[in-house]
Amino acid sequence: MHEKERHRIILSAVQDKPVITVPELVDLTDSSEATIRRDIAALHVQKRLRRVRGGAEAINPPQFVGLAGRPFSVNEGLHARQKQAIAKEAVALCQDGEPIIINGGTTTFQMVHFLANRRMQVFTNSFPIAEHLLKHSKNTVMLSGGTIYREQNIILSPFDNDVTRNFYARRMFMGAQGLGPLGLMEGDPLLIQAEQKLIDQADELVVLIDSSKFHKRSSLILCGLKRITTVITDQGIEDRHVQMLEDAGVGLVIANTRPGIVEENASSSA
Repeated sequence: MHEKERHRIILSAVQDKPVITVPELVDLTDSSEATIRRDIAALHVQKRLRRVRGGAEAINPPQFVGLAGRPFSVNEGLHARQKQAIAKEAVALCQDGEPIIINGGTTTFQMVHFLANRRMQVFTNSFPIAEHLLKHSKNTVMLSGGTIYREQNIILSPFDNDVTRNFYARRMFMGAQGLGPLGLMEGDPLLIQAEQKLIDQADELVVLIDSSKFHKRSSLILCGLKRITTVITDQGIEDRHVQMLEDAGVGLVIANTRPGIVEENASSSA
């Protein structure tokens, strides 16, 4: 990753939480610890952030702490080709007229391109997904109510009596921070609370994750593998992870991520 791109990601990340650690930045940028420490030192000298023991903090920290995890703007460019291919397979599962839930995220966002010529009833907690579908499709769109989290472009409510409970879905499509033997993992308690409500409203749960997510872990479990109907991922999935899903009775779809094919399909659907 180019230095300017790393600096952009680092500066975005320090605005997302009070202190960002070196290991977290290594994970965000896929760079070495030494490189990240040099970047922090350079940005500290430029007075664009403040270097602290083990990491960095913003010069002017945000007044409101956001959700744990990468901002939408940072995640959007990571594994883009895989996300697009995965999203194409997700929409292929849908039939016109079906009610579906699309949880906010950068992989699920890619579904909007393939929904352009469909006629679905879509419930979402994502502003970008809702806006794109309203502008570029004939799908019926419903938004959840709650607090807007700008960094993740998502709407979440901690209350039980919101509109979520009034929507039934054939399928719910969502991403996650990680997926392992214990189940689907997220990094923020509010995300867990809000997403569990959405899961309860759907017959089937379809998880959209690129193969790197099988190596990610979090301290919070959203649901066990048994609750997942289907996982859609890319060709980078390892045999041991295929076996893990098979043993749990989870369906698996492996998206074709050969260069050129996905991009062409997305352009024709947009």
